[in-house]
Amino acid sequence: MTGILLRGLQEGLKTTWTLGKVIFPITLLVTIIQHTPVLPWIIDKISPIMGLLGLSGEAAVPLVLGNALNLYAGIAAIVSFDFTVKEVFILAVMLSFSHNLFIESAVASRVGVSWWLISGVRIGLALLAAVVIKLVWNGGSEFAQYGLISSSKVVLNGWGEITIQGLQTAALAILQLALIVIPLMVIMQYLREKGWLDKLSNGIAPFTKILGMEKNTSMTLVAGLTIGLAYGAGLMIQAVKEDGVSKRDMTLALIFLVSCHAVVEDTLVFIPLGIPVWPLLIIRVTTAVVLTMTIAFVWKRHEQRKGKEVTSEHSYNTL
Repeated sequence: MTGILLRGLQEGLKTTWTLGKVIFPITLLVTIIQHTPVLPWIIDKISPIMGLLGLSGEAAVPLVLGNALNLYAGIAAIVSFDFTVKEVFILAVMLSFSHNLFIESAVASRVGVSWWLISGVRIGLALLAAVVIKLVWNGGSEFAQYGLISSSKVVLNGWGEITIQGLQTAALAILQLALIVIPLMVIMQYLREKGWLDKLSNGIAPFTKILGMEKNTSMTLVAGLTIGLAYGAGLMIQAVKEDGVSKRDMTLALIFLVSCHAVVEDTLVFIPLGIPVWPLLIIRVTTAVVLTMTIAFVWKRHEQRKGKEVTSEHSYNTL
């Protein structure tokens, strides 16, 4: 038992170091940028686009903050303005698909999938969802009634205070990562060596098969669905190394997870905004399943066609 704990602790520390090298500099940079004229400049440039998404110009603020930082920053910005229920719902769906974009996409890319692919899918889904909701839903014109949420903004004076704030935020991000990842890796090491992971994989195998992936991808899906991309990346990295998950299956798993990850937490945080959360959850899950199955089908057909072409060429050359 002691050996299992030590091996799990070692894996947890390695994973924390690997992910921390990504999270710390990005968190520091984004934290500093939000206290500079750069953020208002970005918001000013994208404000004219908001009308195409069914949003007012002020919606650029929560979108930028939510994508640059996290969902909580986006929600704090939402309650700072008077939005309609429809606008809040559109923002909720968009931020569900695309939030904490730099960190989560960079961390997820550590398993070998292109950062541009991950980010592109997330941004594309967010924009598409907004346009569809704008065109399909005719209701929600009343102003949203926010719950017990208050938005507070810390005023910092000078580059010294801004830098210290950035370092503190980045350090806390790494600490939070370690507090989640290390115990998780210890638990996973125990389950792995006791054979429980194989049983879990077999139980989830039918679902992964429907999505076009092998059953050894199951732990990646479970981790992403429950604790999200950033924290679940530790299990993803370990799955690639120890479970033999192929690049194809890992790509499909990430496509599924960028559409639908941390489903419980990321859904519940929107309840105080006074919007219906069940449609939000259904949209995310349905999008993830349909998108992943479609890409898996097209990918498989492409591989089969390519295999036939190679076989035909070989037969012709032999003849």
